[in-house]
Amino acid sequence: MEQQERRRYIRHLLINPLKVKISNKSNLEKTKTMDASEGGLLFMSKKNVNPGTTITIEIPLYDKVFKVKAKVVHSKKTKEEKMYKIGVSFVSYADAFKVKLVEQMYLIEEYRNLRSFQSGKDISIKEASKEWIDRYSERFSKLYW
Repeated sequence: MEQQERRRYIRHLLINPLKVKISNKSNLEKTKTMDASEGGLLFMSKKNVNPGTTITIEIPLYDKVFKVKAKVVHSKKTKEEKMYKIGVSFVSYADAFKVKLVEQMYLIEEYRNLRSFQSGKDISIKEASKEWIDRYSERFSKLYW
């Protein structure tokens, strides 16, 4: 029997570092995203987290750290890694937008590396950002406005 897809948003492969804090008393756990969408993200954890739990996620970007709140939707133990795949939804539109901006910055950095390799010279983040905005800003604006 085929399982019906229940997600409202398309998920994109996205591997970024992040830290997760499950409660005010817990330590931050270092991990990485597995994928992300407009509504949430998936990451691996050493700990099981009950659905409905609100967590804090910290996403580093250069010298800044973006903090967002998310609610755990599901937690599933993996057999191979003996870890948990944790799926979360963002608590607010503002949190989702922060994550989308961070995602765009990581994509611009990847684009900068690619363009530097293609051209044989180091392309600055400013140059890469301008090219990225010229190419993709219309598509980005359609997602949110």
